[in-house]
Amino acid sequence: MPDKRKKSARKGRPETVTAKRRRRSSPGLLRRLSYWSAVLVLWGGIAVALLLAWYAYDLPDTDALGRGRASTGITFLGANGETIGTRGDIVGVSVRLHEMPDYLVDAVIATEDRRFYSHFGLDPLGVLRAAWANLRAGRIVQGGSTITQQLAKNIFLTPERSIRRKAQEMLLALWLEQKYSKDGILTLYLNRVYFGSGTYGVSAAAQKYFGKPVSALDLSEAAMLAGLLKAPSRYAPTRDLALARARAEQVLANMVDAGFLTGSGARAAVSRPATVRARGGAYGVQYYLDWVVESLPDYIGRPDADLIVETTLDPRLQSLAEEKMAAAFARAGDKARVGQGAMLVLAPDGAVRAMVGGRSYAQSQFNRATQARRQPGSAFKPFVYLTALERGMTPDTVMRDSPLIFGDWQPRNFSGKFAGEVSLEVALRDSINTVAVKVSEKAGRRQVIDTAHRLGILSELQPTPAIALGASEVALLELTAAYVPFANGGRAVLPHGIRKVRTTAGRVLYHRRGAGGGQVIARRPLASINRMLMTSLQSGTGKAARLPGRVAAGKTGTSQDFRDAWFVGYTPQLVTGVWFGNDDGSPMRRVTGGGLPAVTWQRFMSDALVPMPSTSFPKARREEGDLISRIFRALGDDT
Repeated sequence: MPDKRKKSARKGRPETVTAKRRRRSSPGLLRRLSYWSAVLVLWGGIAVALLLAWYAYDLPDTDALGRGRASTGITFLGANGETIGTRGDIVGVSVRLHEMPDYLVDAVIATEDRRFYSHFGLDPLGVLRAAWANLRAGRIVQGGSTITQQLAKNIFLTPERSIRRKAQEMLLALWLEQKYSKDGILTLYLNRVYFGSGTYGVSAAAQKYFGKPVSALDLSEAAMLAGLLKAPSRYAPTRDLALARARAEQVLANMVDAGFLTGSGARAAVSRPATVRARGGAYGVQYYLDWVVESLPDYIGRPDADLIVETTLDPRLQSLAEEKMAAAFARAGDKARVGQGAMLVLAPDGAVRAMVGGRSYAQSQFNRATQARRQPGSAFKPFVYLTALERGMTPDTVMRDSPLIFGDWQPRNFSGKFAGEVSLEVALRDSINTVAVKVSEKAGRRQVIDTAHRLGILSELQPTPAIALGASEVALLELTAAYVPFANGGRAVLPHGIRKVRTTAGRVLYHRRGAGGGQVIARRPLASINRMLMTSLQSGTGKAARLPGRVAAGKTGTSQDFRDAWFVGYTPQLVTGVWFGNDDGSPMRRVTGGGLPAVTWQRFMSDALVPMPSTSFPKARREEGDLISRIFRALGDDT
């Protein structure tokens, strides 16, 4: 019974002060803990709200989503509709989601964001999964950003890596999820994201890499495009096709893992890897594109939109021109001290079909077809003889090849000899300098210059006795264009490279109409000059350029000390000019117009004309020709 007594004694004993305090403090402590916890939560919420407000304060203007990207990207199309090059960043036309192949969408989701249709714009599980994968690999192998976050970053934010930028990215992702449906977000993403090589949007990428619309992509091509999104510049197939294909195989494996594709389907796609569309003239065509870009503002100003420029360039002829010029340099370049060269190919309406502006665009972007001005030598003589023909002379008119002296200057023949009396046709055929000067003096130097300008020479020409021998400098473009009237029936042309310019939305900004400067050579002198230039090619200084079975004509040109060598020739289908020389004007090793330029011209034209029927030169219109003849005869009375 002792225990009961102790309990009774305790029961009757007064409670101590410490015990009372302990009993009273227990409920008070809980209340205080609850209170301070609520205070901390409140202030924490306020702090988070203030932090979010701080990050949200300078969020970018979300109206940019509707306006799109201001761009001046240009896509150039050849005469056959093939893309021949681009300049600037290209944004493709917007493609709706249902217009894209299902496997393209599946490839993107399987690789970039498998939980896209189930998360709210942010994916905590995806972040944890990426963190675990990176931890196991010991390096960053996965990212935790959702497609919505990537869209927010690509459209609104800079690539900077900071907590502030990441917070803004999350806020914008939440805003996007509230504003757009999942399909809408995916559509925006695929039409705005960067795919490498200056292309934005899946439409531009499909055209850039495969030359086809998005709807025509096969599974291998779709996988390659999806693979670009991780690192567009690194995986671009134009940079490293093998690496792009390896990345595409990983995308196909991702699709199998995500249940979008069977193993057999993936293996079939791997066995038929995507091939990047071949492009001719990788560097050479850049000379042509530079020339076109430089002239664009004259036609359309400076519109704030992506452009599609339909050009006159023929990819087949361009490839041939580059091939033949490269072969010429390989054959005679170092041995003959030929440092540079250029070729220009025009259609009878003045459309530039091919242009080679130099030996290597990678080494020098100076365009020797359009920018360089050099002495054309005897290639200028057709304008001298045409002037004489328009003033009553004929190919059979006889003049004497004999010495001439003009003060300190005395023209000499290449042969060093004098032939005596010769017809104008023979004088042009053999490129006799003394007769050309006599013809120029008889027809009138000013009249010769007027003829050259009328046919297409734009450079200033000096009215000295040496004008007959091509002493004034001209560009290959203008000289070749001035030969075009000989080939097309006597009509002057404006050399041009642009047929149409439109925006990617289809608005036409420029459409070429009209053919040039009208009739500039009458029927009789045109027939005569063609006869003389055909003889020059058949049995004269240009015989290395003969085209068996073809109607063709042309003229050689060699400037003093072999500094420039030219051949400009034509058929009813094409007019082609070739120049070789050195940028510093140093002499070549006895290279004449009848040598390397004529041979190169012949080899190019032989292949270029294969698909074109053989025809005769068109005649000038009789009515206009008779009027022009009367005018020139009247002008001749004043010379």
